[in-house]
This record gives sequence, C-alpha cells and structure tokens, in this order.
Amino acid sequence: MKIVAICGAGIGTSGILKVNAERVLQRLGIEAEVTAADIGSIAEVADDAQVILTSAEFVDAIGRTFADVIVVQNYLDTSEIETKLEAALG
Repeated sequence: MKIVAICGAGIGTSGILKVNAERVLQRLGIEAEVTAADIGSIAEVADDAQVILTSAEFVDAIGRTFADVIVVQNYLDTSEIETKLEAALG
C-alpha cells in the first residue's frame, strides 16, 4: 500500500505527517510505504497511491484521483490520523 503526505514544499508539514502516519500504521499493524511530497509533484508521486494525507488548502490542487484523500486538521494529533486512516482503510 502506498500513502502520500502532501504539503506546499514537501519537507515541513508533510514530513511531520509522514512520521506520524508511520507511527499510527505501526500501531495498527498495517504495512505501507509513506512518502512526503510537495503539491507540485502530486501527479508523479501519488498516481498509484491508495491514500493521500493533506490539509484542506491543498485538496483542490490534488485534483482527480483514485486515492482516498484524507484531510488532517492537526498533523501532530496521532489520534486524529489513526481515526481517519482506520476509516479509509477499514
């Protein structure tokens, strides 16, 4: 499974989101490749992703995709990430 965390530059908030998503997936016992990327490279990095994690401001820029787009309000809240990933992957 491939999960992509998207932010504006691909290093700050997407990096935090990537690390927290990996922690949540480990707790859930789910194996996945989690990648952090910038919104400009969405077409290349997320074309085969099952899940895209991002903030509300980037949803329109993601465009049409077969992935589940999960909007995360608080990148540091692993409970929120866990709840939303469980719902999408459940």
